[in-house]
Amino acid sequence: MKTKVVVIGAGASGLVAAGFLAKRGAEVHVLEKMQRAALKIRISGKGRCNITNAMPIAEFIPNYPRNGRFLYGALHRFSNQDCIRFFAELGVKTKTERGQRVFPVSDDAHQVADALEGFARKNGARLHFGHKALEVKRNPEGKVYGVLSSHAGQETFFEAKNVVIATGGLSYPGTGSTGDGLALAHSLGHTIVQPRPALVPVRVEEEWVKEVAGLSLRNVELTVLDPRGGQQSYFGELMFAHFGLTGPIVLTASEQIGVWLAENGQRSLQAHLDLKPALSDEQLDNRLLRDLEAFSRKQFRNSLDKLLPKSLIPVIVRLSGIQPDKVCHQITREERTKLHSLLKALPLTIAKTLPISAAIVTAGGVHVGEVDPRTMESKKTGGVFFCGEVLDIHGVTGGFNLQAAFSTGYCASQGIDL
Repeated sequence: MKTKVVVIGAGASGLVAAGFLAKRGAEVHVLEKMQRAALKIRISGKGRCNITNAMPIAEFIPNYPRNGRFLYGALHRFSNQDCIRFFAELGVKTKTERGQRVFPVSDDAHQVADALEGFARKNGARLHFGHKALEVKRNPEGKVYGVLSSHAGQETFFEAKNVVIATGGLSYPGTGSTGDGLALAHSLGHTIVQPRPALVPVRVEEEWVKEVAGLSLRNVELTVLDPRGGQQSYFGELMFAHFGLTGPIVLTASEQIGVWLAENGQRSLQAHLDLKPALSDEQLDNRLLRDLEAFSRKQFRNSLDKLLPKSLIPVIVRLSGIQPDKVCHQITREERTKLHSLLKALPLTIAKTLPISAAIVTAGGVHVGEVDPRTMESKKTGGVFFCGEVLDIHGVTGGFNLQAAFSTGYCASQGIDL
């Protein structure tokens, strides 16, 4: 008799777990409440899917802001290089881009999703779409014996000795991530760390951001001020949106911003943007002097083309308080100092983060202290395993979240005794 396993969720971690379990000889049934597998993967990376990161695996842990050490063993058992080889064997060739991000050569997230689904099916896993898991069934002794699901208004029972919960978190609910796995884990006695948005854009109070919506800035530094004193800075790429800010450094900062907003009673946070972090104060002052001298007969509003993106110039001119039509050689030292301050610390007021439904990933989830990091098995209910975003683990942008999903999915597949 083959060991029967039910995997709840046909996303990144669930398909990896199902495929490797079936490859080991288990009878695997995958329950997916949506009508298609891997919906979140299909929209990830703006449709390109950042599979993993090519940095040395030993450097991965700091890229998981909370509970990264829980992943130490999993990342070494199924590393980023294992991941790249795995997809190559599935016919998905990869390339490495800026920031060591690894993408499919095709730039097609559907290719990645289809490859994972094909891997699970080819090894014998059976996928059941439109099935919402309702309950993990246990006998009076607490042993798992199956999963009850709902399909087309009818309840269906799947017998199983082991259950893998891989349902994701609460981000992008349109892909099926609506917290089902968290409810199942709670019913099994697990502690659920309050879910909150991570890797999510933020709203700002300044109206001028609407004027530059769509503008992307590279090599800038965002500094957010802790309401209790201190600050945290993030260097890299940022994008303005009609509601506020997004882009890699904003997404990375967003969870900490959410924590500080909560600690501050949801009152706004102060932040500032260094548009020229590569220049010291002295270097920037010299640059301004040279530019103003070179354009000495031009009006101020026409003198910043070499210093700033075109759409940002009217904003900086207005905020500087310098008359737009003032001739550059008439600009005073005090006015130049104000311009310098804006370029090095453009003030921003962060009102809040966007809701968790708009987040790329969910922070919070099943408490990792109640899960065996070697096997992903519950320490509270034998025969129940967790992998992927349902766990209280999340990474920064750059491929770290999918790598965590693949690694924990693999560990769950190997941790089940067949």
